[in-house]
Amino acid sequence: MRHTSKSIARIAILGVFICIVCASEASAQTLIAAINVPSGMTGSDILRMSQEGKHNEVALIAPEILKKNPQDIEAYIGYAWSLNALKEYQKARDIAQAGYTKFKDPRLAQALGESLYYLGENETALANLQEYLAKFPEGNKAAVTFYLCGELFVRMGKFNHADIAFSTALQYNPNNARWWTRLGWVREKLSRYLPALKAYEAAVNLNPNLQDALSGKTRMLAKIQD
Repeated sequence: MRHTSKSIARIAILGVFICIVCASEASAQTLIAAINVPSGMTGSDILRMSQEGKHNEVALIAPEILKKNPQDIEAYIGYAWSLNALKEYQKARDIAQAGYTKFKDPRLAQALGESLYYLGENETALANLQEYLAKFPEGNKAAVTFYLCGELFVRMGKFNHADIAFSTALQYNPNNARWWTRLGWVREKLSRYLPALKAYEAAVNLNPNLQDALSGKTRMLAKIQD
């Protein structure tokens, strides 16, 4: 009886496992069916969807678009940008690099630079981001690209360059409290205490609970009063 009970238990476990596998396969088939590319969809649609923030959809559909038309540059761009947004940086790097090798488009250089920034390849990341800014200084990726350049300059210890890059990023996106805080920190490193205070104050005005900005403001007030 004891062996029979164990056998029954094993069979029950096996049955549950089979059910899970079958359910997973059914889900996968449903997903495959769900990503059928609508007739007439092209890379321009992928790029638009990426710009609209539909990154998960882009990640599913873009590979199918590229299978049908490997020369669709906008599919590469939208795909790489969405992969970066999804924090899939190695995959974004590979897609952006493949597209850039074919087309030498600065928008793919931006995607490549952004992924390389997160992967820690500072010099190459900066070169690619600057290539994009040279061609599209007011492009829809200009703000984040200037910001990433600022962070790269910080990594390199080039704080004056970082000040300029962060300041420029904030001209495009003045409502980003975290960027104001980074600008304040860079100016603090440069002993530019009054400009640093103004940056920290801008951050606090946008987000009164941002502790880094509050601490920075307190430090700068103490410096200025000394």
